[in-house]
Amino acid sequence: MPRQQPAAPRPVRRRSYDQFCATARALDSVGDRWTLLIVRELLAGPRRYTDLHADLPGVSTDVLASRLKDMEQGGLAVRRKLPPPAPASVYELTERGHGLLPVLAALAEWGAPALTERRPTDAVRAHWFALPLLRALAGLTHEGVLEVRLDEGEFHVRTGGGAAVAGADGEPYGFGPAPRADARITLDAELCLELGRGGVTLAEAVKDGRIEVSGDGPLAAELRGE
Repeated sequence: MPRQQPAAPRPVRRRSYDQFCATARALDSVGDRWTLLIVRELLAGPRRYTDLHADLPGVSTDVLASRLKDMEQGGLAVRRKLPPPAPASVYELTERGHGLLPVLAALAEWGAPALTERRPTDAVRAHWFALPLLRALAGLTHEGVLEVRLDEGEFHVRTGGGAAVAGADGEPYGFGPAPRADARITLDAELCLELGRGGVTLAEAVKDGRIEVSGDGPLAAELRGE
């Protein structure tokens, strides 16, 4: 009986462009499909694997696990166990991973004109509108936590001192209502995108009644133009 030939080895996935170029080196780390969207999720704070999978519709479990492993090996994210009694682990960005915020903000600004109409197959999460909104909030001077209410849900962002842009003093945005909000705004997702494109300013939208502001502190007063 003839001996069965061994199966051909599977090709190794290319891990580098092998180019002495800063852009190529960056793409070596974040150029794979889904990686930057995982970063988008982790910019809002530590997430469990199951939470990431739920908020990344369309990603397979194998691909998500592979990307997270690559991000750990590349120094973009770390995995840590939660203290008792929570029997779970979470993934969170490293300082280098947080450095991708301006990259994602620029991509959101560049891609905003393509969001002309929501397709029936489009998934949506409220916190996905945080990135377009950060540009409009960057000019606020008062530091605080701003809760944002949309029909799609709620999220919150940090403002003042460049926090909404740089995220240097904590997560630039977070999921759901803020535990302690300094001010709250209510608007719709379309206006978030328009603010991100620069089609209208925050002050104009508040003056026209398209943004409802609530709160009594200095951040709320600045939003109202007082």
